[in-house]
Amino acid sequence: MTNHEIKIAFNEYNTVDDLSTPDKLLCEEAVKSLDSSHSPYSKFKVGAAVLLQSGTILHASNQENVAYPSGLCAERVALFHWGTMHANDPIIAMAVTAHTNDFKLTKPITSCGACLQVMAECEKRQHQPFRTLLYCIDGPVWEVNGVQSFLPFMFFEDRLIQQSSL
Repeated sequence: MTNHEIKIAFNEYNTVDDLSTPDKLLCEEAVKSLDSSHSPYSKFKVGAAVLLQSGTILHASNQENVAYPSGLCAERVALFHWGTMHANDPIIAMAVTAHTNDFKLTKPITSCGACLQVMAECEKRQHQPFRTLLYCIDGPVWEVNGVQSFLPFMFFEDRLIQQSSL
C-alpha cells in the first residue's frame, strides 16, 4: 500500500483593499459583470472578469434558461469566449464574484466542477496556469494559483489529444 496526501494552497485576503491594485481592479470588473447576469430563476448573479496578457479584460456572467441544464456559469462563458476569440493571448488571472438579494454572502463562492474542468483545459491549452480570485463583495478574497488546488484529480488523457491530431 502507498499512502498519498493531497494538499491545496490558497491565499486569503480580508478585503479587496488588501489586494494589489491590478487584482483589486479585476475584482471590480467582475462586479461590473454581474449587471449582465440572466438569473431570473435562481436570483443568484455570478460575474467573471478575465485578464489577458495583452491587458484585455473579458467580462462574462451566468446565463440561466428555464430548461436548467441549458444555462451556463459565468466562468465557462468567459473561458469559452477566450478560447474562441483570444486563445493566443494567455490568461493571467480570472476574478469571480456573486450577489443575491435573498441572503448575505459571507465568503467567496467557488467554481463548480464543470467550470474547474474547463479551467484545467484552458491552462493545458495555454501551457501555463492562471490565478483565480474568488471575491466576496464586502468580505474576503481567496487567491488560488492554478486549478490544481481546486481539482487535484482533474481529467486528462493525453492520448485523446494525440489521436485527434492524426
